[in-house]
Amino acid sequence: MPDKTAKTAAKATAAKASSVNTAAVKTSTAKVAAKPAAAPKPAAAPKAAAAPVPAKTAAVKPAAAPAAPAAAAPRVEEKKLPTQRQGFKTNEFVVYPAHGVGQILAIEEQEIAGAKLELFVINFIKDKMTLRVPTAKVANVGMRKLSDPALVKKALETLKGRARVKRTMWSRRAQEYEAKINSGDIVAIAEVVRDLYRSESQPEQSYSERQLYEAALDRLSREIAVVQHSTETEAVKEIEGQLAKSPRRGAKTEADAAAEGEADAEGDIDDIDGDDTAVADEAA
Repeated sequence: MPDKTAKTAAKATAAKASSVNTAAVKTSTAKVAAKPAAAPKPAAAPKAAAAPVPAKTAAVKPAAAPAAPAAAAPRVEEKKLPTQRQGFKTNEFVVYPAHGVGQILAIEEQEIAGAKLELFVINFIKDKMTLRVPTAKVANVGMRKLSDPALVKKALETLKGRARVKRTMWSRRAQEYEAKINSGDIVAIAEVVRDLYRSESQPEQSYSERQLYEAALDRLSREIAVVQHSTETEAVKEIEGQLAKSPRRGAKTEADAAAEGEADAEGDIDDIDGDDTAVADEAA
């Protein structure tokens, strides 16, 4: 009996020991299982997040590099435009016969019908107009530089002379006045102003005469203003002051008109005499 009791006690002790070992194994297993759960190491996440930072920097650099050559190369070529041709340069004031005084803004190239042309870009501020003139055609169109002070003085002296009115029909005289205005010659323009000017004591001008007078006065005053670095209003006052000094104003005009009337009458008589002579010759 004692042996059975001892065996039973030994079995019980062995069972307890095995249960303890089993519990210890479970505990150690639980600890081992718990360790991976506690070690998801948050440091791995920051490293993964920090890795894109250099990638962003590398992405910015290639974006900036192609922009520089694309914007720089063509614009540098556009800036290399000529500033002087045929003796004229940019920002210079010139006289274009058909439009008067203008300023050269630039000299540019344009392709027309497959051919490249160099053009003067001329701005007429008062007329609010921009004109493009081929540089090779400057001499043909009569474009010229501003008159020098000596020539301006000569034009002003011309205004003080006696008006010279031809005894022809107005339509023919009007054509001559227009040709002088569009010639670009400052002295010829001054002659038109002198011949068409009317003082207060003289008869009023017709509409067509007034138009031609104002066109000539505008061309003359604009050039004088630019040459003398004054305003157009001041130039017009100076022109009118010179016109007032002309000797053919006032009562002399009536005498001249009477003399012209007598000359016309004599011309008519001569024409009649000539006709009679021709008839006599035919009869003979």
